[in-house]
Amino acid sequence: FFSHHQPQVIMASVAADQKIFRPITEAQVCREMARRYFDDLDKAAESDVIIVGAGSAGLACAYELSKHPEVSVTLIEQSVSPGGGAWLGGQLFSAMVCRKPADKFLDEVEIPYEDRGDYVVIKHAALFTSKVLAKVLEAPNVKLFNATAVEDLIIKPTENGSMRVGGAVTNWSLVSQHHNDQSCMDPNVLESKILVSACGHDGPFGASGVKRLAKLGFLKNDLPGMGALDMNSAEDQIVNHTREIFPGMVVCGMEVAEVDQCPRMGPTFGAMFLSGQKAGQVAYEALQQQKAKGTPVRK
Repeated sequence: FFSHHQPQVIMASVAADQKIFRPITEAQVCREMARRYFDDLDKAAESDVIIVGAGSAGLACAYELSKHPEVSVTLIEQSVSPGGGAWLGGQLFSAMVCRKPADKFLDEVEIPYEDRGDYVVIKHAALFTSKVLAKVLEAPNVKLFNATAVEDLIIKPTENGSMRVGGAVTNWSLVSQHHNDQSCMDPNVLESKILVSACGHDGPFGASGVKRLAKLGFLKNDLPGMGALDMNSAEDQIVNHTREIFPGMVVCGMEVAEVDQCPRMGPTFGAMFLSGQKAGQVAYEALQQQKAKGTPVRK
């Protein structure tokens, strides 16, 4: 239709009944979508790492793990649109403020910013989220399942009798939102060697990983919740406290604050990037330790 010699054909000049697109059947579209989705789901039934939550921390974690192509990563996000609260800055403003040394992460993922001395400013938060999301989606070892909720954890004993997180119990988000007004709708299950919980602070789906551990009595204390806002204390604490909180489960981002009562940092995002990166490194190290020990899990 478009001539190689006339690349700038004006669509308005095209006859109303002229064919533009090549033919396709509705059945072809269905099969292309369904086959790929269920092929991906078949592979995700056993992953090295499951990341729950594709906000700024979860995306940074997935990006870090994409550096290890031998590690299979399943990224689960309950919303249709990944990114969490990182599409805008504070109070629905556009700019994203990041304290140094988070600028090193921005340099790595090639996101431009204005240097303001001790901090940098990205002109629009969506620039960060779209760029990192694109890099994660392009990685051959990472698969995103959005519009998918994690309703529970898989926790089972190892051969030495200790308990360990072994994966996620999932459902489509629309199903999860209607359990109270529909008949029983059982979930699906995905196994993993390590699960990273990056579900953010308390909310409808927030902090769901640590809330479940606390309810089952696997945390020493009840969840105190995040502390009041203090930017200069909060970000250091979030990154420093990012860790494997229970065998098989790493916690990062604002979910850390729910466990340790770290202050909230409000509209600064550097800790989310660095906490997510650290979580990816902790998860990778845990995988290597499992491999070295040959840690078996009772089926």
